[in-house]
Amino acid sequence: MASHAGHASLSSNTGRGAGSVAGVAGQHTMLLITGVLLGLLGVGASLTQPWAIGKLIEAAGKGESLAFPIVRLVGLFCLGAVFSALQAYVIGRAGENIVYDVRQVLTGRLLRADLTEFGKRPQGDILTRTVTDTSLVKIALSQSLAQLIVSGATVIGGVVLMFLIDVRLMLITMGCLGVASLLSLSIARKLRRVAVQNRDDTGEFGTAVQRVLAALPTVKASRAETRETARIGRLAERARRSGIRVNAYNALFMPSMNVGTQGALAVVVGAGMAWVARGEMNMADLTTFIMYLFQLVSPLVTFFMGVGQFIQGRAAIQRVDELAQMPQEGNGAQAARSSVPIGPLPQHLPAVEFHDVRFGYRRGEEGERTQVLHGISLTVPARGLTAVVGPSGAGKTSMFQLIERFYALDGGVILLGGQNIGTLPLDTVRGLVGYVQQDSATMRGTVRENLTYAHPHASEDDIWEAVEMAGLTSVVANLPKGLDTELGDQGSGLSGGQRQRLCIARTLLQKPAVMLLDEATSNLDSDSERDFRDVLRRVSQQCAVIAIAHRISTVVDAEKIVVLEGGRVRATGVHRELMEHDELYRRLAGSQLHAGAAPVATATHWVSGEPGAGPLASALGWHQWGSGLNEQTVRLRPIRIEEQW
Repeated sequence: MASHAGHASLSSNTGRGAGSVAGVAGQHTMLLITGVLLGLLGVGASLTQPWAIGKLIEAAGKGESLAFPIVRLVGLFCLGAVFSALQAYVIGRAGENIVYDVRQVLTGRLLRADLTEFGKRPQGDILTRTVTDTSLVKIALSQSLAQLIVSGATVIGGVVLMFLIDVRLMLITMGCLGVASLLSLSIARKLRRVAVQNRDDTGEFGTAVQRVLAALPTVKASRAETRETARIGRLAERARRSGIRVNAYNALFMPSMNVGTQGALAVVVGAGMAWVARGEMNMADLTTFIMYLFQLVSPLVTFFMGVGQFIQGRAAIQRVDELAQMPQEGNGAQAARSSVPIGPLPQHLPAVEFHDVRFGYRRGEEGERTQVLHGISLTVPARGLTAVVGPSGAGKTSMFQLIERFYALDGGVILLGGQNIGTLPLDTVRGLVGYVQQDSATMRGTVRENLTYAHPHASEDDIWEAVEMAGLTSVVANLPKGLDTELGDQGSGLSGGQRQRLCIARTLLQKPAVMLLDEATSNLDSDSERDFRDVLRRVSQQCAVIAIAHRISTVVDAEKIVVLEGGRVRATGVHRELMEHDELYRRLAGSQLHAGAAPVATATHWVSGEPGAGPLASALGWHQWGSGLNEQTVRLRPIRIEEQW
């Protein structure tokens, strides 16, 4: 219940500065108040102890029985210890609850963050704020806050009682402690500045570490270990220097207060003993005053240390709030709470329609945009395979990301089953649309967990059907624990082609109405690719399949091919029509003659002779192309076999 309430509070308070994190802490107000009250009871027991010692001295001076004064004093010691222990436990529990709720809410908001804004932030810094800074939030909103209240109450109570004992001695004490307090407050202001800098430096260090670990094979292959070690070392050194400054200012708190208290003690003892000698003050009152002065030292130090911790915590709260204020995806929050059913798309309507769609990526904080799509209009039938081809930068992947609503349109409209996807809940859109990325996104966990990620309640029969359709049956059979075999980060433990088929099986298990394949066969060998083309044919009879094609073997079977160039639809049709009428498609297809059945070579070959002549032409499946090729061009043009579109 606390976590749920915290979620609502942080969501509703987004944009109100520190109130967002404070809103989560507010859900645990009663626990915090209980802890503070226990601390105040402990303060009462502690403040009574010097008075009890004074009474013990008076009783001894009068020759009275010491039994009751001793029992009373021991009882006060025990009460103080019990209340102190209870206060520490309750405040600690409240702190853990707060950090749990903040992390839960922050994680939820990060996972539903707008991708444009999310991409502007270094991932290492996001990790630092989510893990380290939230721990400092716990200290600021529970431990240090409670310390400030309890220690402050102890100081105030002690000061009042010391005034009641002797005003002159108290004025001397306040003069000494006042100087020390002013010095401590000056240190506190400087501490806040260096604390913010240290959090930023630590975030940059985390970003640098995450950057190289995410691309460790590239770092090794580039022999960049030494350079990266030096670069990260410089950032670590910067964090070390700012951390030392934080520690230096923290370390000044105790000495600055000790100087004040020790000076006050020396003056109080000297003046007090002189007054006792002259009969202006009795020894019991002086002893009680000195006991209060001693008792004042620890709370004062704790108070100013609490100030330092709270200042550092405020820097962390500010960083966490900035992360919590990250813009969210469209109506994602409503979609998460909605129960809109996911059903099949109407068969009499196109599965996907683009109407004058315009889109550009925002670059930098100034908001300038790089236009990618310039008024695209096209339709995708409810059944069959639609291939999207075009040179690099034509906007193919951007189309897929817009269908998944990863980004908002600049103009136009996209319809899914006749409905504007901008008005549908995100869960509905992404339940209807399956997406297989080019980089084969797999995660640490078992094969089964990766398979069922989009459909966690899938039956065993459905799982094995998807495994078989994706050509993974023999792969799973050879794994040590089958579907329960653990994979490492990014799916390590499987080859690139196996990871790609695993992602394809995961999407098949989702049973989407529209399947997006961003060159899903790029890491498959020729046999697996041939098997998967059969899978595509079967799947495309059940739903709409849209494939970004970098191999000609993918497009020759397509019922519809869309050619993109410069963010615009250049042509549509089937393979034979486009080979005859579209020069760009003919050129793109000509560079991929190898993709039919031949193994990938790594050398540049000159193709000569007539179409269909020679063993290379035969192996490359020349007969597929018909009469659309310019023979003279083919005879002279060098074809680099591994080139992709």
